[in-house]
Amino acid sequence: FNGGAIDWAFGETLAFGSLALGGTPVRLSGQDSTRGTFSQRHLEFYDYESGQGYLPLRHLSKDQGKFDVVDSSLSEYAVMGFEFGYTVGDPFTLVMWEAQFGDFANGAQIMIDQFITTAESKWGQPTGLVLLLPHGYEGQGPEHSSARIERFLTLCAENNMQVCNASTPAQYFHLLRRQMYGGVDRRGMRKPLIVFTPKSLLRHAKAVSHLHDLITGGFREVISDENPMLRPDHISKVLMCSGKVYYDLLAAREERGLDNIALVRLEQYYPFPLNELRDTLLRYSASAELVWVQEEPRNMGAWRYIREWIEPLLIESRRTLRYAGRAESSSPSAGSLKRHTQEQADLIDSAFTGNTAPTGRKRVVRKPKAK
Repeated sequence: FNGGAIDWAFGETLAFGSLALGGTPVRLSGQDSTRGTFSQRHLEFYDYESGQGYLPLRHLSKDQGKFDVVDSSLSEYAVMGFEFGYTVGDPFTLVMWEAQFGDFANGAQIMIDQFITTAESKWGQPTGLVLLLPHGYEGQGPEHSSARIERFLTLCAENNMQVCNASTPAQYFHLLRRQMYGGVDRRGMRKPLIVFTPKSLLRHAKAVSHLHDLITGGFREVISDENPMLRPDHISKVLMCSGKVYYDLLAAREERGLDNIALVRLEQYYPFPLNELRDTLLRYSASAELVWVQEEPRNMGAWRYIREWIEPLLIESRRTLRYAGRAESSSPSAGSLKRHTQEQADLIDSAFTGNTAPTGRKRVVRKPKAK
């Protein structure tokens, strides 16, 4: 490494290694965690002749924290329950459970509802379990697109957990470290952390960080537009978004040669960073149009949650909030790659132009045959 770009897996490994070197044990389990569902990790190597495995992160120093990565069975309910119990028995270990795809967490919904999100409220039992849920609309169909952000957001209350959607390797790096060094409340109790992790962004040319981003600062709950060429007083539209769609918007802005549209990233959904978002929006004129952009259908994702939380800011500035995204749907996404691509293009165009995007799937109504 010569100071070049740091991709998602590299940033993650640096987070694991720095925690272990600092004496913090790290444990990761999931159905394909050693190599990663998308073959992005290189945590374990195997001797070609003997088949013996070797984990470099276990051999950083003599007094380091323990490091474990486990390829578990395809039983989300059982494995997530085990990892929950692990955090109860050892609250000083960073314990992570990773789904192959985010929607696989629905196999452990009882565990999420009964223990992870409510254990502290019902029994005063804290947990610091981290759920890593790959999420993003890549045209893979309904079963591999959505980690059901909306479900987790409906469970947020009483400061019971953290729900984040980091968009850069540095953000993810700081988020994992914050979980052990700063993710506690005033009573010193660690909170569950839900992270919507990327798929295509794992190797995206622009979804990278640099060493300076990791060794300075920390996790930012809101990221304002970092383009130095944009003049805040010249901005006529602010596009708010979270996760992968930011890079789609960034590419579209560059293609259209626009210098009057700002892109604001919401990196943490809950606890909602209302003050940080207020400070960010104050950089721009109150006359600038405010738009929430998401890939998920209107009845899913964060739209309804965002609209409720941001209402006080809208009243203060006498603004309105427009939605740009897919139409309401009973299915998380289309099953056709061609249709997905068209829907994605429509919602991006809607964000910039205000045109109503025909992103819904038309319902076929069959007329009764004439007798």
